[in-house]
Amino acid sequence: MAEKLYFIKTNPVAAKINLYNRLCREEEQVLRFLQDDPKTSLELIKKKVKESNLSDCSPEEMSGIFRWFEAMHSPDPEEVKTQLFVHGLDIFYEIPEPGLIEGFLHLLSEYESRTHTRLASATSSEQFIPFLIFGIFLSGLTNSAEHYLFGFLQSKHQDLYTLAEKAYREKQAADPYPSDLYCCFSELYDETKFYKGFIIRLHA
Repeated sequence: MAEKLYFIKTNPVAAKINLYNRLCREEEQVLRFLQDDPKTSLELIKKKVKESNLSDCSPEEMSGIFRWFEAMHSPDPEEVKTQLFVHGLDIFYEIPEPGLIEGFLHLLSEYESRTHTRLASATSSEQFIPFLIFGIFLSGLTNSAEHYLFGFLQSKHQDLYTLAEKAYREKQAADPYPSDLYCCFSELYDETKFYKGFIIRLHA
């Protein structure tokens, strides 16, 4: 499987019904895709799903669920996405290129360092969106292009712009972020600006 960074919206109600029932029906198949004491891991996943806490699944648990769905519905990636959606996991965006993934993760580290925060693999939209705005600013500055969204957000989020501008000035000598990274941040922002819930990042 090629390296990808997935962004997932959760539907706890669909997961509580559809994913939980399927986990119970297909326990033997699921166990093959879980690591480190699979039976215990499966019971923990079922408990989180049943209690509508799908976003509490660890990256390892979420990777196991993904591998299971891929195995059950391969070789059709669109069917995998459809089945995940039906079971409460909506892959609404993905970054498929290693260079863009590296740039995204580097910018995430930059944001966390400068704001003294940490964005977990499952993050509320309220915490995730300020990072995306920071990413729009910094990736836009490093590629010195005119963008409507950049200017629109700058007037509303001056504190994040100032933070990004400082990062830009301090790292001007460094290699710029890939030019397509601005598009990734802009598209992620458009997909999440009205969403209220958890966003899961899964690096697979």
